[in-house]
Amino acid sequence: MIQYSMELTLTAGSDDDGRRLDRILRKALKDLPLSAVHRLLRMKHVLVNGKPAAGEYRVNAGDTITILGVSGNFSRPPQAAPEAAARGTAGDVPEVLFEGSGLLALNKPRGIPVHGENSLDTRVQAYLGPKIPPSLSFKPGPLHRLDTPTSGIIVFSADIEGARYFSDRLRKGAIEKFYIALADGELRENQIWKDELHRDRQTRVTSLATEGGGRYAETRVIPLAADRSHSLLLLKLGTGRTHQIRAQSAGHGHPLTGDHKYGGSPQQGGLLLHAFALRFPEDRPREIPETLTAPLPDYFLRRIGELFGNMGDIFGKTRDFPLP
Repeated sequence: MIQYSMELTLTAGSDDDGRRLDRILRKALKDLPLSAVHRLLRMKHVLVNGKPAAGEYRVNAGDTITILGVSGNFSRPPQAAPEAAARGTAGDVPEVLFEGSGLLALNKPRGIPVHGENSLDTRVQAYLGPKIPPSLSFKPGPLHRLDTPTSGIIVFSADIEGARYFSDRLRKGAIEKFYIALADGELRENQIWKDELHRDRQTRVTSLATEGGGRYAETRVIPLAADRSHSLLLLKLGTGRTHQIRAQSAGHGHPLTGDHKYGGSPQQGGLLLHAFALRFPEDRPREIPETLTAPLPDYFLRRIGELFGNMGDIFGKTRDFPLP
């Protein structure tokens, strides 16, 4: 007779509905090695509604999952993690640009990391925790990248359907991304930068690949204002490579002002790169607007005024500019 050291009972939520049992177990028992999860299934120590179930079983919302014979310290399921709420409160999230259809869009300030300790992700967990139903396998999280020194739109998932929609359309290139940046040098003509980029994992720097073998990157560049030393640019991403704008700007002779990592001229406070807008395709859920826009931070506006004057006119152009 087998002596079970622990019996763990979990209840499937709406975001677990239709997912394979083995995948849910991997999320709910993430401190267990994968081999141990499969062993529990083979030994019929995983019961669904009181009966042994195979790993390929599709879970239904409300199913009771009982796991026999586990011991040790295990992470709680994603939606039952009180430690996340203890590190942040709902009031800690930045400006909410949109909330609905399983998505949460925020206007991220520069200097805040998206992942890790004291990150935006931690704040979002605390903000969304009381609002969303419990789930064994789903955890809200960022759906795309935004570097720590970059400000602007960042989108988080609030349920599995929102995550699937956004990720699928982003992968297909149906969600368009627009940035505003301050760059060194005078650039007055529209350009399309098409390059192959190489990412050095040691230095964490991206550069133009000179001998091929890099990953294709495309950025459309529209100058909004320029003088002999600086250019204010609207950039539309055709691809989504790591540090794409920073690397291509430097590679084409216009590094972002204040971006010392890529050779930009010194600037107090660092680079000015802002994720300005997202444009969604026609098949978006009705609740989601065609275009989400993040207002520029005050320090960015002040710098525009110092360099180009007529700050109101220039900012009006960036807000109302007909996105390409």
